[in-house]
Amino acid sequence: METIEVLGYLGALVIGLVLGLMGSGGSIMAVPIFAYLFQISPITTTAYSLFVVGTSASVGTLKNFNKGLIDFRIALVLAIPAFISVFIARKFLVPVIPEELVSIGGFVLTKNMGIMLLFSLLMTIASISMLWKKGKSISGTVATNLNYPMIVCVGTIIGVLTGIVGIGGGFLIIPTLVLLVKLPIKKAVATSLFIIALKSLIGFTGDVGNLEINWSFLLVFTLISVMGIFLGVYLSTFIKNEKLKKSFGWFVLFMAIGIFWKEILA
Repeated sequence: METIEVLGYLGALVIGLVLGLMGSGGSIMAVPIFAYLFQISPITTTAYSLFVVGTSASVGTLKNFNKGLIDFRIALVLAIPAFISVFIARKFLVPVIPEELVSIGGFVLTKNMGIMLLFSLLMTIASISMLWKKGKSISGTVATNLNYPMIVCVGTIIGVLTGIVGIGGGFLIIPTLVLLVKLPIKKAVATSLFIIALKSLIGFTGDVGNLEINWSFLLVFTLISVMGIFLGVYLSTFIKNEKLKKSFGWFVLFMAIGIFWKEILA
């Protein structure tokens, strides 16, 4: 096994570790690991990412379910439009995106490059949300008068975006649950992980008929990631979440810049 593949499998452990520690962020690492360390095409990469993150998040969801932290009513309101849109994005939208998006002079923006650049943009947004100093944390009760049309619209947008780039979208879902629904942060993280688990696996089913899946590789990678989940849950009792979140935020920002630089130079 080559050194770069060893680093890739270590990355699988880190994906689970991050999910276990913070409840989101694993898919931010999965896409570049598949694309750059294993040299898998961006379309297949996004599909693999959905499966790995969905399976790993399911393990974290079981843990949160036992603690009673998941708000299933709110999860369904946000998740149903997200489920539908992520499946449509993977099954119908991604396959029909043209291979050549823009051609200006000698520069050609390809489908693969466009997906990675969109991913880089979402990574930048995620890193800013992690680094931004928050005010007072919301710890009250869930909002009684929910803006259902707004939540459905947000869920649909999240589903389409995360479906195209193959990420769980916890950094988009958690702020939505906290700001629109007024969920306490711990319940928002747990509910987000539940949505990520289902949405990612449903999105992956949209790829099964369109792509050739290397199941032996994918299952081994996912198993290592699940091991990371258990390690992350154990370490979460010793590591301060805010300090970890800030460090990871800087890491994600530098990774986003690196992906943008590599794609533009390529």
